[in-house]
Amino acid sequence: MAGLLIVAMALISGCTSNVRVEQGFPTVVSKPMDMSAVLVLDREFRDYRAKPSSKIRIQLGPAQVDLFSKAFSGLFADLKVVSSRAEAGAEADLVIIPSVREVQLSTPSDSYLNVYEVWIKYNLDIETVDGVPVDSWFLPAYGKTPDSYLLSRSVAVEQAAVVALRDAGAKLMLDFFRIPAVYGWMQQQPEVISEP
Repeated sequence: MAGLLIVAMALISGCTSNVRVEQGFPTVVSKPMDMSAVLVLDREFRDYRAKPSSKIRIQLGPAQVDLFSKAFSGLFADLKVVSSRAEAGAEADLVIIPSVREVQLSTPSDSYLNVYEVWIKYNLDIETVDGVPVDSWFLPAYGKTPDSYLLSRSVAVEQAAVVALRDAGAKLMLDFFRIPAVYGWMQQQPEVISEP
């Protein structure tokens, strides 16, 4: 009997957890800039599944699409969301192409703390509608569970990922128009109100 228990525990500990982040994010309430933008969320971004460890997969795609769409709708008066750069058209001030550079995970067995932590590193390629680069902005996001006591591993990882996504959204809302290259570009556009 003890042998069966040991085998069962070994099988359970060897299983891969597939975590799907299902959090929806609220609509942003803010005064957007009187500008237009195209947000390119390609298939890789929409379907993104992180593999931060050999035993954990995190499905971030749908949640990050929801977050980025809502955040940029709060930043720009006119936002068009497309699936490829080719669909951007010629009627926008900026084109923004986010991508995930890396996702990292720390578990209680890694840190000896009773929390799960998730780091998501985004890159935002920002360019004019004509394809002239404005900036390539690094956007790091961090989240952790307040306490993983009595939480399953999947639930704890999902909670930490949701907090990291909220962190990314907050940084977008606070910092996007403060990016030096974006602010400088805005100063050169006579039709754009340049005060963030």
